[in-house]
Amino acid sequence: MAAVRALRALAAALLLAAAGQASKYSREANEGLAAAGDKRRESGEFRVVKLNQVWEKAQRLHLSAVKLAELHSDLKIQEKDELSWKKLKAEGLDEDGEKEAKLRRNLNVIMTKYGMNGKKDSQLVDTNYIKDGTESDTLDDPRLEKLWSKAKTSGKFSDEELDKLWREFKHHKEKIREYNILLETVSRTEDIHKNVINPSEENLVKEEILHNKHRELKEKLRSINQGFERLRKVSHQGYDTTSEFEEPRVIDLWDMAKSANFTEKELESFREELKHFEAKIEKHHHYQKQLEISHQKLKHVEGTGDKDHLNRNKEKYAMLQEKTKELGYKVKKHLQDLSSRISQGLQHNEL
Repeated sequence: MAAVRALRALAAALLLAAAGQASKYSREANEGLAAAGDKRRESGEFRVVKLNQVWEKAQRLHLSAVKLAELHSDLKIQEKDELSWKKLKAEGLDEDGEKEAKLRRNLNVIMTKYGMNGKKDSQLVDTNYIKDGTESDTLDDPRLEKLWSKAKTSGKFSDEELDKLWREFKHHKEKIREYNILLETVSRTEDIHKNVINPSEENLVKEEILHNKHRELKEKLRSINQGFERLRKVSHQGYDTTSEFEEPRVIDLWDMAKSANFTEKELESFREELKHFEAKIEKHHHYQKQLEISHQKLKHVEGTGDKDHLNRNKEKYAMLQEKTKELGYKVKKHLQDLSSRISQGLQHNEL
């Protein structure tokens, strides 16, 4: 009887131990899952998986603080468009797949713009023109290089005006790059279309898509030509003190708006909106500069070992980073809306 009681006691002890061990493993597993969940939430910057992958890849590339903030804004715009497209697709409103194709083109432009398309020479010059000055970057176009060289040596520009002009040159370079990417995708689509043997209703739809792409190319080429003429004029004559706008993107929009089918009243309203847009861009530039200064300070403080000072700088850097991202998104969304309105006006001209 004593032996039976001893065996029961031993069994109970083993069960308690097993339960405790199981509880321990369960607790550890739950804590591990919670930590993994936290990690996913921290790294899940976007609601679209492929955009998170692009963001993570960019962080591994050690892009500058300003460029990362710019990329974040571009990806936020892409995310908005991707989510809108998913809704359209679910409702059966993208049967020809054109909106999906445009999303792929836009993402390709972003990947190329930030040097993530696998080509070593594809990365654009750093958006932080203050840090790098004007000597370390190239324009990849002999005509632009010649104009820039003439402007630098003309004596017609102050240092501040040269910085401003350099931003115009870099903006023009980006427009050319985006045009070339679009041209390449249109050429590939045309090659596929030519190889189709039997014409059908589906092919008529594809012809309409190609027509829309050619119109988009035409608009971009018009903008490039207008931009080059402006750079040529400014490089030779200097800045006009009576010029209405200073920001390259705003100048582009205004030049195109004047060519669109707007009434005088609509054009005047558009002019006022562009003034507000330019103020928004200037504010964004201010935060970009502050972010880069904060980043440089943070790197310096990290080497001092002063934890309190480091934490204060980290907090300031995080605040500036979020503000720069937020403003960058607002600027790019506003630019997208304004460009769309002008595009509609230009299409109306062609009808």
